[in-house]
Amino acid sequence: MQTADIQNRWLTFFGDRGHTVVPSASLVSDDPTLLFTVAGMVPFVPYLTGLVPAPFPRATSVQKCIRTLDIEEVGKTPRHGTFFQMNGNFSFGDYFKEGAITYAWELLTTEESKGGLGFDEKDLWVTVYKDDDEAIELWKKVAGLKDERIQRLEKDTNYWSTGQPGPAGPCSEIFFDRGPKYGIDGGPATDDDRYVEIWNLVFMQYLRGEGSGKEFEILGELPKKNIDTGMGMERVAFIKQGVENMYEIDQVRPVLDKAAELSGRKYGHNHDDDVRMRVIADHVRSSLMLMSDGVTPSNEGRGYILRRLLRRSVRAMRLLGVEDATFSELFPASRDAMKAQYPEVATEFDRISRLAVGEEETFLRTLASGTSILDVAVSRSQQAGSTELPSDTAFLLHDTYGFPIDLTLEIAEEAGLSVDRDAFDALMQRQRTLAKEDAKSKKQHLADLSVYSAFRAQGETVFTGYEYLTTDSTILGLIVNGESVTKAVAGDIAEVILAETSLYAESGGQEADAGTIVGTGFELEVLDVQKPVKGLISHKVQVTSGEVGVGDAATSIVDPEWRRGATQAHSATHLIHAALRQILGPQAHQSGSYNKAGYMRLDFSWNEALSPATRSEVEEVANNAVRDNLEVTTRLMALDDAKALGAMALFGEKYGETVRVVEIGGPWSLELCAGTHVGRSSEVGLISVVGESSVGATNRRIESLVGLDAFKDLATERAIVTQLTSTLKTPREQLPDRIAELMANLKAAERTIAQYEQAQLSQRIPALVATQRSIGELVAVVENVGSVGSGDDLRSLVLAVRDRLGSAPSLVALAAEVGGKPAVIVATNEASRAAGVKAGALARTAAGVLGGGGGGKDDIAQGGGADITAIPAALDALVNAVSA
Repeated sequence: MQTADIQNRWLTFFGDRGHTVVPSASLVSDDPTLLFTVAGMVPFVPYLTGLVPAPFPRATSVQKCIRTLDIEEVGKTPRHGTFFQMNGNFSFGDYFKEGAITYAWELLTTEESKGGLGFDEKDLWVTVYKDDDEAIELWKKVAGLKDERIQRLEKDTNYWSTGQPGPAGPCSEIFFDRGPKYGIDGGPATDDDRYVEIWNLVFMQYLRGEGSGKEFEILGELPKKNIDTGMGMERVAFIKQGVENMYEIDQVRPVLDKAAELSGRKYGHNHDDDVRMRVIADHVRSSLMLMSDGVTPSNEGRGYILRRLLRRSVRAMRLLGVEDATFSELFPASRDAMKAQYPEVATEFDRISRLAVGEEETFLRTLASGTSILDVAVSRSQQAGSTELPSDTAFLLHDTYGFPIDLTLEIAEEAGLSVDRDAFDALMQRQRTLAKEDAKSKKQHLADLSVYSAFRAQGETVFTGYEYLTTDSTILGLIVNGESVTKAVAGDIAEVILAETSLYAESGGQEADAGTIVGTGFELEVLDVQKPVKGLISHKVQVTSGEVGVGDAATSIVDPEWRRGATQAHSATHLIHAALRQILGPQAHQSGSYNKAGYMRLDFSWNEALSPATRSEVEEVANNAVRDNLEVTTRLMALDDAKALGAMALFGEKYGETVRVVEIGGPWSLELCAGTHVGRSSEVGLISVVGESSVGATNRRIESLVGLDAFKDLATERAIVTQLTSTLKTPREQLPDRIAELMANLKAAERTIAQYEQAQLSQRIPALVATQRSIGELVAVVENVGSVGSGDDLRSLVLAVRDRLGSAPSLVALAAEVGGKPAVIVATNEASRAAGVKAGALARTAAGVLGGGGGGKDDIAQGGGADITAIPAALDALVNAVSA
């Protein structure tokens, strides 16, 4: 049974039983505390917790998920996958335990020919929470299970909660017994790999209180009980396809086979090689799916996880003996295996492939440079007589350069060195702990979203700002310091919930509107506008006068100049995007944007800098569109209809079933967008491109000023040009040549001055040599030479004097003022070093007197400080150190 068939059977089964079929949400989670959608329930959490009223009584989905906590286990167990699909069915106050158990058992055990999954009842086990007698009786009633096939387990495995006060309840899990070949008897309670969990039923029936972990108080039953279930698609697939693990199913095996083909090694012949091939198959598929949802490689957040997956894949291929690039062959294999269920991986494959191949090329270069850094560290350890490579060096290579620890261990071992793996692991654990603490602090910093549930229950906030800049409404709620209050007074910072608002909430790259909210006896300055939960707009305000209370009539007023600038900037973003695609091609796809009154920036997929000519062409095409006074139209339509029309859905954005399409000049610019826009393109005014830069190996950023801000910037440039033409007495069109001529003259003058200064220094050498004196067995020149142009000049002087002193043990120490600060450079020859004189130690001694620090090698070293008047004392201290 193919994976696509399992999905179809699932959705058909529950769709036929009154469940709304909900498409998979993006892997990029809406939850600000999560990097990714980590479970099938995540998109439904607002409904399950009551934060947002559920739009349907029951639903079903096949949700794309990513989990990386067990990344080190990937390839080693039959069931750990980074990307996986969770089949879920949900009830929001509709059916409860009996319905959930009935549906699960029916789908699992119904014959394949009748639309079921065809499991044999004798292969299935069930676990329940130890005190959930109701569930046990239902399993006996519905499935006819005997007591010995139902196991009571503790709270740590069979009880669910969000980890904070709110809904909670017992779980019941269904396991498949793979048979004696795979482990011991005894059922799921043995925690043996023989028993594979395939479905988890969560019965949300209680309200929990404060507590940590699984220790918390149950406050009572929920007024509306919910059901959340999850079946692991890959687990069911590998059982139904008769293979050993999830890496061998139809969606994953083709990549594994391609890795085997490229490496010339056979899957199933060597355990370590098998693990590496599974890692490659899992990570390539996971990366493909992440990039199809708009994630791009970077050094932080989601991008860092993606980068890690890609680099682990490269490393695994190297361990299989393949050092050349392979993503150009591995990713097509994964695309072909996944496109039946996820057509977007095919339609977006050119972009995905460029990202993957570009990242692979970058990492292969990183491996080369990391090897160089490691070679230096190995050499230093060997020179120091150590048998161990410092663990902090291994950590630096891993954390900063992405250099795999196993490669560090391998190279160190080849050089006869070990790495303190425990110390390395401790550093890694410390980093993870800090990351978790940071995530926890961010989570705590966010307002408790439950405060919004009562307001959201009254309906969605109506946004009127597309048509109106002012809107009369009613204050539904006030929030101060994260708590709902009935009033706020002058000086308070509060959140205001209105039934309707004309103020735009930050979204889609567009900054929130500026404006005010006024009413009888109060005025509120709007500081920010956000959407804390889906469908609800919250206004962060400062009460500038009076007292405002819940239920008061209020009028939202948008600052008209701000909105004008915001609409210009957002429409300019669309024009620049369309210009880029016209000039560079459709692969120049927007990957992010930000716009506010007077300014816009747009990130797009491209792997090289734009030439000045291309940048000017983009600017010209966008401004021609402004000149042409193109009509800007907006309309609402179904998402599928919009895509069929050719409207671009931007990566990382979330869209509902109904979307807003913004069209500028017909199909030339056609995008899904909820932002505010001008009525015609001429209203944008001037667009001036002011910057173009890299934001990663495969992304560029273009920045522009818009409207009056663009005009002011160009006016400033014109004033500068006018001043230059006047000062240089040169026509404007001749300025570049005139400035180039002046720069050439300046460089020539600087060279002449440098030659003169060098000659002056050379003339000082005989006089300095003549000051030589004996310090013990040494011939020494120790002098303050006054002011010199640079540290390099002082260094050259020291080396020249040393060369004149001959082969007898000698020392040169010269101090000078360089750039207003004291500096000292010390040099020794081979004979003096043999006698134990070290330049580095002497430089540190002198620098300490100067109020600074210094050091270097035994033959030459330097130091500096802050106190020029201490130069004589510093040289005396150096002489005393030599004499001691």
